[in-house]
Amino acid sequence: MEKAVALSYAADLPAPVVVAKGKGSLADAIERVAREHGIYVSNTPVLADALVEMEIGDLIPAEHYRLVAELLVFVASLRAPASGGAGAERD
Repeated sequence: MEKAVALSYAADLPAPVVVAKGKGSLADAIERVAREHGIYVSNTPVLADALVEMEIGDLIPAEHYRLVAELLVFVASLRAPASGGAGAERD
């Protein structure tokens, strides 16, 4: 993976937060750790390109809310018991 950005979201925050980011071998390590912990990994280069330039702890900018919200809804659907899906996958 060329670039990776890990996001966290809590209902009490106004937007998701960048919690890890990296390029090259660091991106590979972020992806590996995510997969080891059953965290969904999305292959969305346009979003990664934009967010990798942010600082750890930054809220994502408003222009990315829609795409990130769609990813969060998709991830939530994977975790729903009725979906039968779980784990780290790539779209």
